[in-house]
This record gives sequence, structure tokens and C-alpha cells, in this order.
Amino acid sequence: MASKKCPPGNADSGEKLFKARCTQCHTIAKGAGNKQGPNLYGIVGRKTGEVPGYSYTTANKDANITWTEDNLYVYLEKPKAMIPKTKMTFTGFKKPEERADVVAYLKKAGTA
Repeated sequence: MASKKCPPGNADSGEKLFKARCTQCHTIAKGAGNKQGPNLYGIVGRKTGEVPGYSYTTANKDANITWTEDNLYVYLEKPKAMIPKTKMTFTGFKKPEERADVVAYLKKAGTA
């Protein structure tokens, strides 16, 4: 699915970006609830639309994408390009290094 490889990122920088741009809608702690968006704990390796208790759009549930590092890297550039009818309003991380950093953080924090 991904047309771009995710380069290595800095999880510490990704944590700062996540806290600044993502926590208003998402949590990433094991067992934490959903917010406006689903809890992202364990996202790497999970399929779209699978967080229990979260109300996904049909487009997200039917996308059948497994969230690999490469797929997340592409998605975080412009979410609506990958899943056109997602309810995620975030327009994306335009800088490649920021996307790579956030993916590194999602992988690290999502397994802690």
C-alpha cells in the first residue's frame, strides 16, 4: 500500500510533535480511552477501524489497511488522500522528518 519508505525518525522529537499536534484528539497510553480520535496504543501492526469502542467512519473500517511504519508515514502526510472519507480533520505533517519522528514515537510509545 505505501508508496514511500519511512526513514528512521527520532522518537523524542516525535513525542514533542505528538503532544503539540495530536493529543487534542488522541491518546497513546495502554488502556486509555478514546477521545475525538481513537487511542493509538499498538497502532503499528493493527488494521484500520479496530480500536474497541471507537466509532469509525465506514471508509476507515473498510480501508483494510495494516498500519505499518511505511503506511503511517504516507498517511500522516495527508490523511484524506489515503482514506478520503476519514473524519480525521488533521491536514498532515508536510515535513518528511516530522512524519518519520512521529512514526518513531508511535512505534515506541505504542508498545511501552
